[in-house]
Amino acid sequence: MASAAPGYPSATPFSWRDGWRYGLMGLPLAFVALPLYVLLPNFYARNFGVPLATLGAILLGARMLDAVIDPLLGRWGDGLFRRSTRAVLAWSGVATVALGLGFALLFFPAVNSPNALLAWVAACLMLTYTAFSVLSILHQSWGARLGGDETQRSRVVAWREGLGLVGVVVASIVPVALGLPATTALFFIALGAGWTAWAWAPVPLISLADASSGPQAPSSIWLPFSRPQFRALLAVFVVNGIASAIPATLILFFVQDRLQAPRSMEAAFLGSYFVCAALALPLWLRAVRILGLARTWGIGMLLSIAVFVFAAQLGGGDTGAFLLVCALSGIALGTDLALPGALLAGAIAASGDSGKSEGAYFGWWNFATKFNLALSAGLALPALGLLGYTPGTRDPQALQMLTAVYCVLPCVLKAVASALLYFLLVRKNP
Repeated sequence: MASAAPGYPSATPFSWRDGWRYGLMGLPLAFVALPLYVLLPNFYARNFGVPLATLGAILLGARMLDAVIDPLLGRWGDGLFRRSTRAVLAWSGVATVALGLGFALLFFPAVNSPNALLAWVAACLMLTYTAFSVLSILHQSWGARLGGDETQRSRVVAWREGLGLVGVVVASIVPVALGLPATTALFFIALGAGWTAWAWAPVPLISLADASSGPQAPSSIWLPFSRPQFRALLAVFVVNGIASAIPATLILFFVQDRLQAPRSMEAAFLGSYFVCAALALPLWLRAVRILGLARTWGIGMLLSIAVFVFAAQLGGGDTGAFLLVCALSGIALGTDLALPGALLAGAIAASGDSGKSEGAYFGWWNFATKFNLALSAGLALPALGLLGYTPGTRDPQALQMLTAVYCVLPCVLKAVASALLYFLLVRKNP
């Protein structure tokens, strides 16, 4: 088991065996994210007739409540690491079971009446989100504690996110090809395999040092905000994350109503997006060696802006052109997946908090991620309803509003994020 493995010094190369053992849990975590954040709104709107405004309010409330507990979970996770890696793995096992249960209950509700259905969705979302948070924070903290230089940190994150992309590709294809029962069964298998592999992953050297140094006082939950580098990085991450979350929430509405594409094309759109992101990861990692993490991330942002400017020109029947949009935006996505987490690990090390407060940092990091997703669903969906858009409409003005929210708004936010990245990170760390 992992707790009996030797320490993992930062100077030791991170091998491919280390990579898949640590990173495999990223596959089910990413697998579940696509149904929760992309398929779920569309699923309940079309199959149960839940109004967009009501659905948006439920998603906003559940995600915000879930996000609020993440910093507390992060501080709790730091305590687990101070106890032992066995404690980390034990609690991650509990969260694994809870996540599988919550997912199944969400997509197979046992109630039918409108009010009961809304309460069911809210309760199941909280169970699923909480379990997801525990697993994500513990897994991310484990990877950050492995240490290393920029190249090695980016490699650790790339294994996690690269295998995560495999999970997303599978999640984008299986529901359409095999249906939700097969999707749920496959998710259970992936969760079990991910936890088992993690149990044999390299153990952070810092964890072993903590175990021999005796009890330590827990760090303040607000500690990360006392670090200027974290504050700067978080500002960029939040703005860029909102820009990415809006199209992720609205893609199926855009494909079905603006492009009027057949349902059979949805898997191709989502699959090409995530496959290209996975294929681009090695290229972005090479760019990191030359340009550094921050500059490479900025290039990805600029590519995303150019792609969505082009997407704003598309209309009914432009499925071939949208496949190109999905491929290119997937390439840009590679930087969003692999580089911010590596930058955060570097910020933790630069602040002198390695091995002590990773959970606190990743708790706030996950809070920001969910804040982005909450805003995208809680604001974009009701805004579209107020602007006259309803699923299935063919009204030209309503479809133009859909294009503006799906394409133009993310471009504006990405431009702001790239400016923040340059002035707060690149310019101050040439």
